[in-house]
Amino acid sequence: MTSQTRLESDSLRRLETLRKTFDKLRADRIRAEGEVERLARDLDEAKALARAELGTDDEVEIRALIEAATAQNAKLVDEFDAALRDVETSLRRLGDER
Repeated sequence: MTSQTRLESDSLRRLETLRKTFDKLRADRIRAEGEVERLARDLDEAKALARAELGTDDEVEIRALIEAATAQNAKLVDEFDAALRDVETSLRRLGDER
């Protein structure tokens, strides 16, 4: 009978430890589910914003828009650089004529 009591006592201790682990895992799962819900809402909001501002929420299309804008910016910078060089050249000529 004593060994049965000891076995029961050991089992109860193990069950108590397992219950604590189970409770922790359950709390982690609840937190993770809440985080997934929050992130899903954030994603929906980001997609809505992208559709409103860019006309699409498709990642490939947005990437293409960004690449096109980057190329356009580079072209404009080159044109501005050329315009500045033209102004410098004109100013230098004016200075030389004096």
